[in-house]
Amino acid sequence: MRIDKYLWCIRYYKTRTLATTACKKGQVKINNDVVKPSREVFPQDIVELRKNQINYKIKVNDIPESRIGAKLVDIYRTDLTPKEQFEAQELLKYAKDYYRKKGVGRPTKKDRRDIDDFTEGNE
Repeated sequence: MRIDKYLWCIRYYKTRTLATTACKKGQVKINNDVVKPSREVFPQDIVELRKNQINYKIKVNDIPESRIGAKLVDIYRTDLTPKEQFEAQELLKYAKDYYRKKGVGRPTKKDRRDIDDFTEGNE
């Protein structure tokens, strides 16, 4: 089975077009080799892909006939992704929520209260 179709079948990408685009951008590797979307994938291959700033690492157990349900995904792949990848993503999410970008607009009411509390605390 083609790697783009495999990644679509095991629900890492919502469409085959997204999976194909990821392969073309070099975000998908099989056994440490950057691959084209048409590269065949076989059982026991190690697939590494970068999606949403997480480097996933999966081992191919079997090849599905077609797209499968979410509950059956673990039959066809083994997730080897280190837990540190997910922890780093959580920290990044909290950092983005906390800081506002410069020039985004006027402060919200909550921002104004936080600023007032901060300035009153220093006096």
